[in-house]
Amino acid sequence: MTTASPLAPEWLSVPEDLNALNPLIFPADAARDDSGELTLGGLPVRALAEKYGTALYVYSEDEVRTRAATFRSVFNRAVMRAQETSELKRLEPGGRPVDVFYAGKAFLCTKIARWVHEEGLNLDTASGGELAIALAAGVPAENIGLHGNNKSDEELRRAMTAGVGRIIADSMAELERIDRVARQLSDRGTTLYRPAVMLRLTPGVHAETHDFIATAHEDQKFGLSMAAPQDDPNGPSMAEQAAAYALSSGNMELVGVHAHIGSQIFAAEGFAEAAKKLIGFLAKIKNDYGKALPELDLGGGYGIAYTEADKPRDIAAIAEHLAENIVAACLEHGLDMPQISIEPGRAIAGPSGVTLYTVGTIKDVTVDSPVGPVSRKYVSVDGGMSDNARPVLYDADYTAVLASRASSAEPVLCRVVGKHCESGDIVVRDVYLPSDISRGDILAVPATGAYCHSLSSNYNYLTRPAVVGVKDGRSELMVRAETEDEMLQRDVGFAETRFLDQVANTKKEKSGD
Repeated sequence: MTTASPLAPEWLSVPEDLNALNPLIFPADAARDDSGELTLGGLPVRALAEKYGTALYVYSEDEVRTRAATFRSVFNRAVMRAQETSELKRLEPGGRPVDVFYAGKAFLCTKIARWVHEEGLNLDTASGGELAIALAAGVPAENIGLHGNNKSDEELRRAMTAGVGRIIADSMAELERIDRVARQLSDRGTTLYRPAVMLRLTPGVHAETHDFIATAHEDQKFGLSMAAPQDDPNGPSMAEQAAAYALSSGNMELVGVHAHIGSQIFAAEGFAEAAKKLIGFLAKIKNDYGKALPELDLGGGYGIAYTEADKPRDIAAIAEHLAENIVAACLEHGLDMPQISIEPGRAIAGPSGVTLYTVGTIKDVTVDSPVGPVSRKYVSVDGGMSDNARPVLYDADYTAVLASRASSAEPVLCRVVGKHCESGDIVVRDVYLPSDISRGDILAVPATGAYCHSLSSNYNYLTRPAVVGVKDGRSELMVRAETEDEMLQRDVGFAETRFLDQVANTKKEKSGD
């Protein structure tokens, strides 16, 4: 067996079989065919690459649908069981125990929106653009929520005019703008309802996550603090002031509270602690104002496996732990069971997506190590940080496999890098690949369905890749690849030059030259 490279991280083992596919990381319909080529949704990767080019995002429709349906069924079952066992009454009898909102920021296009809606999920949007995609996909407005810490008046107006199911307010200033916009629309006769509003709170729960994606501590841009003012320990928190304002407004309906404690979380304890704090807040609102708010949204952040080091907790175990704590907190505070909402995004889209790349330049680099000079193989691909910014933004780790063929060659430690003029342009920092990897091979990087296309850019003027869906041996183009002309048309000088070239060519054709 090959000895581990001294350059490899401790968590990375030398694979016994380089052709194996980790079922925790790849979609369930990923497999090797008889020749050893990777297939996704029943389609060989070389056929996908020939048809759509690389880099290429590939989504398994079955994986998206299965994960969406699983979240819905598992959380509903867990909450119903915990509530019925405790004989806790529901605040609104006959309603659904849990609403699942797919967090569109992970990845959103009209096709994905339709898939999750058909599986019974609602849709969470975080901008006017995401809202436009959701509406274009045919998702009913009442099944859409609008997030964002700095919504424009136009975004609020669009949401209210469309009749979105809820607007999640992030600050006191935003509440005031919601109040004003709603009043203006009512005065014009544009809307006949008061928008349903939830307050995004920061419960101060710290989840085990990267600082940039932890979203429940005080020192960050999201939400309304639940802590008392420093200069008045007995005074109302910003969250309490916001609740008082919303309840007194005649232009909005305060329906509940929301919190999101972070992303890529494996433990259930953080979710449970946040739920208990928010339920305590609901109890205070009921005691102070006589108003039982009917909804409690606990956000998302459920972790997935990117490499062999990641061991995500079973979602059913998280749901059961969370449901038990919600019921216990409601009983403690004398509250009936509110409508629970969750917002998984990464956990649905992430494992459903695989990015395909074509290998280009390969070179061996000698690196000093504690045992002396050691070789690391650099494998360059036709993409990089423009189609997956997570490694450079969050030090995120991924893995990769040789996809276009099987190999019996010895494993060698590799670093998969992109083609950008940037030393930090790393796709996979450490992975064992076959020593016979060569130019023209296709690599597959799994678990790239979340926050890769969403964060994509045109750095170095690389065009953004296509997105395709696969199912039962068929592929469907969901987002077409950007052409170079499309990318550069925004440059006025380029557009003018291209136009003048077209005019000159037309004149030549007419003159017969």
